[in-house]
Amino acid sequence: MVHHARVWQGGAMRILHTADWHIGQTVNGWTREVEHRAFLQTLSDLVAAQAVDALIVAGDVFDGINPSAEAMQLLYESLLAMRERRPTLTTIMVAGNHDPAGRLEAPAALLRTIGVHSVGIMHSQGGSIDLDRHLVPLRDESGNIRVFGLAIPYLRCADLPALQQTEDEPGSPIVRATRELYAKAYAAARTHAGLIPLVATGHLHCTGTQESEGAERRILVGGEHAVPHDIFPTDLAYVALGHLHRPQQVARRNVRYSGSPFPLSATELPYEHGVSLIELHDGAVQCEHVRLPRTVPCIRVPETGGVTSRALSETLTQLAFDPDCPVESRPFLHVVVEPDGPAAGLIAEVDQILAEYPVRCASIKIERPQSSEEAGPSPVMMNLTECDPMDLFERAFTETHGVTPEPEHKAAFDQLRVEV
Repeated sequence: MVHHARVWQGGAMRILHTADWHIGQTVNGWTREVEHRAFLQTLSDLVAAQAVDALIVAGDVFDGINPSAEAMQLLYESLLAMRERRPTLTTIMVAGNHDPAGRLEAPAALLRTIGVHSVGIMHSQGGSIDLDRHLVPLRDESGNIRVFGLAIPYLRCADLPALQQTEDEPGSPIVRATRELYAKAYAAARTHAGLIPLVATGHLHCTGTQESEGAERRILVGGEHAVPHDIFPTDLAYVALGHLHRPQQVARRNVRYSGSPFPLSATELPYEHGVSLIELHDGAVQCEHVRLPRTVPCIRVPETGGVTSRALSETLTQLAFDPDCPVESRPFLHVVVEPDGPAAGLIAEVDQILAEYPVRCASIKIERPQSSEEAGPSPVMMNLTECDPMDLFERAFTETHGVTPEPEHKAAFDQLRVEV
């Protein structure tokens, strides 16, 4: 049970905020296990070196709803190792849209024995949020409750209050329902927490933020894309968000995306990937972005623009890759190629060239430079894994019917995606 607690006057409370691990992800068939193992080891080192009191993982722990046994083993071994190095560590881990929500929290009772609180879905009791599942006391080294964590996972349709919209209630019913859920959860948590600071989690897309093109799915239903940042009660000391892979602050200083630990797509190569180290002391919040090293290089070839297949070999030779590098640690290459003739067979030609170097092909895109004489945009080879389903639907609908889809068409498509 959660008990009322007094405000404890002590030193700073340290929280490490991370998200979007995507354990089990593959790139063009290549595993990323080396990167995930290195990241989790670095995270464990940070927890120990920085005397972290609490770890928050804000969703997308896994890359898919059916993680392999090896992926789950890596997660649980890493959580245990961190607890062994920092015996007072408390971890809050919530599900994201990629995660198997039920499976993530299935071992919840067992995980609690090592200080890990795993929340996959919203739980209610008597019509109200079940605080025994969602409100987590975060303690300092002496065992004093310094902060309460309000663990809110990725919100699915079934988690939201009724979505009916009436004429006297303008605005999006999705946004209104999400705001209502956070408001009720906060009110219940505040009643139990008293004056002790509250931090909350979320796995969603806030307006006014920068997303990675093609890297993050539009995850709200009903044709909605994002929610305003003011859905979070202003009294929350910190809001730890996941879903967007670029580390960034959201309007207010205490609402933040930690970002992913390393690039998960070609568009993320320029990001300064890392984790967020949060210090709470006497009501003040300080946030430091801790950059993480890249165990495996991820390289765009060329750095800008495109390269012809004739010039590709010379470009790769100049990069001087290590011929003795193990396959599982070889650099990932995202190649953008400009056709200097017919594009037929160009992908196979580039693949053949890459096979001669100690690298791993992550993606190949054909990009034809557009001349001033061209009436329209040149055709571009698209990687479907980096395309947003809604964008593809809108493109197909427009090509078929000659008009753009109406909001009800988008809502129907979103609902179909949820059901499938």
